[in-house]
Amino acid sequence: MEITNVMEYEAIAKQKLPKMVFDYYASGAEDQWTLAENRNAFSRILFRPRILIDVSRIDMATTVLGFKISMPIMIAPSAMQKMAHPEGELATARAASAAGTIMTLSSWATSSVEEVASTGPGIRFFQLYVYKDRNVVAQLVRRAERAGFKAIALTVDTPRLGRREADIKNRFVLPPFLTLKNFEGLDLGKMDQANDSGLASYVAGQIDRTLSWKDVQWLQTITKLPILVKGVLTAEDTRLAVQAGAAGIIVSNHGARQLDYVPATIMALEEVVKAAQGRVPVFLDGGVRRGTDVFKALALGASGIFIGRPVLFSLAAEGEAGVRKMLQMLREEFELTMALSGCTSLKEINRDHVTTDWDLPHTHPRPLPRL
Repeated sequence: MEITNVMEYEAIAKQKLPKMVFDYYASGAEDQWTLAENRNAFSRILFRPRILIDVSRIDMATTVLGFKISMPIMIAPSAMQKMAHPEGELATARAASAAGTIMTLSSWATSSVEEVASTGPGIRFFQLYVYKDRNVVAQLVRRAERAGFKAIALTVDTPRLGRREADIKNRFVLPPFLTLKNFEGLDLGKMDQANDSGLASYVAGQIDRTLSWKDVQWLQTITKLPILVKGVLTAEDTRLAVQAGAAGIIVSNHGARQLDYVPATIMALEEVVKAAQGRVPVFLDGGVRRGTDVFKALALGASGIFIGRPVLFSLAAEGEAGVRKMLQMLREEFELTMALSGCTSLKEINRDHVTTDWDLPHTHPRPLPRL
């Protein structure tokens, strides 16, 4: 059966993967309300297409932190990709590079920063969790720098791991033949079986709950790489992130895996964009499955989007070729959406191209009849 959209990879991944692995990738926190809402919220944003515009040539290229990429669709960090496919992050890195876009490597990857760098050229960012042992953090950041990574995406929404009930039921643990490769030499690469989620126990033991804004400033003292703050949902934190020297903001609810009943990221986006006031770029992470979703995010002020689960599911289904095809499908859908909306470049996509529940009516009031 031919795959015609990104969502279809999920069912294939579910058939192929062990239940523990699929559930780890697919599930969200607690009631999974935000998990569904990340998708559903996009359907409440409608288009206002402009017609009779020459759309014979469409340019989707953009720059992110000064790096030129082919489209505003990038790969979000997702952990332990070798559970999906033996080539894991290496296949994802090659697919991203072939598509001319950015891959973000997770701290908890099953391939090291050096291994990913060795796949060949490509623009790559490194997602960072801050461990209690700051020497571990400094070492990891230096390794990412040496391996040619271009930015740090600092995850700020995980002082503790969200309650993911599927992982508790399945007693989730990293399969024995895999390790968290970036921590292998530090004896932090293994995850012990626990009487709930092995990952939750690992986080409780290793990740620093004291993490605060001053640590964002500390990070800038140990690296020259730009820092993206990943996990911002409010105007207040946007202003603090800018003050703390962030180079950009990723509006993210961690794939609905942390605090349930936070809004969908597409719903939080405008508040963050307005608070950023153009001082730093704002990106969206969460719920994107269609080219139409990408366009909606850009119309609401995002400079680009990151995709997570579609990478894992397409990787599980068809390895590197699956990830390439998934990126190509999103690219083609986005290009078509631009054409049908009357936009030939990203700078032409603006707020007038969409209408939302919370907008004032676009229709101009008629003048009152004279009495």
